[in-house]
Amino acid sequence: MPRILVVDDDAAILKLVSVILSRAGHEVRTSSHPVEALDLLKVFTPDLVVSDVVMPYMTGLEFLEKIRENPQLASVPFMLLSSHAERNDVRRGMNLGADDYLPKPFTPADLTTAVDARLRRAGLTLQGESGMLAKGLGTAQVVWQGAPVSWVSRKALELFFYLLEHKEVTSWEAAEALWPEKDEARASSLFHTTLHRLRRSLSNDAVVSANRRYALNGDLNPEYDVQRFELLTAQAEQGTLGLEEMRELIGQYGNFLPGADSPWVDDVRARLEQKQFSLLGIAAKAATAAGKAKDAAQFHQRALAIDPMSEPDWQGLAKALDSIGDPRARLAAQREAWWAVDMD
Repeated sequence: MPRILVVDDDAAILKLVSVILSRAGHEVRTSSHPVEALDLLKVFTPDLVVSDVVMPYMTGLEFLEKIRENPQLASVPFMLLSSHAERNDVRRGMNLGADDYLPKPFTPADLTTAVDARLRRAGLTLQGESGMLAKGLGTAQVVWQGAPVSWVSRKALELFFYLLEHKEVTSWEAAEALWPEKDEARASSLFHTTLHRLRRSLSNDAVVSANRRYALNGDLNPEYDVQRFELLTAQAEQGTLGLEEMRELIGQYGNFLPGADSPWVDDVRARLEQKQFSLLGIAAKAATAAGKAKDAAQFHQRALAIDPMSEPDWQGLAKALDSIGDPRARLAAQREAWWAVDMD
């Protein structure tokens, strides 16, 4: 799956572009500051950079120059986002080595068409010609043979992820997990109906069975974002990830299979939330050790959003804020979660 870095100081534009490209099946990282983006590029090599032109501290053109000076990034495709008034900047950007530009305002179709065209010219597709990508963090999407799968039913998608999580199951295990409120006969019937719909969505041999046990066909071998998240979190716990790598990993976290409502989904969500909580604690310690108190405060605050009773995070938040003279240190010392209060 192509990896895209989006850089824009406008939070609304940054979010919009990220959502559009993520829904199109791309792996997206974002940065609101070109200098921070340069730090991110030390641990994340994208297949495409999409950058605004006019930004404070460092323009998109200066950002492009910095990237082209790096031999490891010199050939990474670079696309500029520009308004009509920035034509001269665009011309200069193309002279500096930009590969393309997209004028503002643009529609989602404009963006995805331009990005896909640039990726095709670079010899990249969503996931190759036959590979499969399963995304469950913050979304529920499967990309196969270069395009998002169109599911016959939402439950068929959920069954796919259940099989992905549990490898091999009996029909009763799956029925009990996905339809716990139904009696045995009805749950079994629903399982077989949903299995049929899953196969219709993918292929007849997408799920194999033997001795009344069911599993995804090993030939599919999907790249699973949850598996990658947990693998990298384990590396962080072992002390082998740097601060920027952890920051990137923290940004990958999202609610597992949003919209799904089954006990097994709740179990996975709880498991991943604890992984994220652990990761935030490790990142906060690393940021403190690096003298980045503001970053440490942000990590502690995000950890407290998961567990408001975490005393180490309250103490770390108060200390970090106090060290940078932030008046909210007093609120942290009083254990007041100001970020959780609706000020409206």
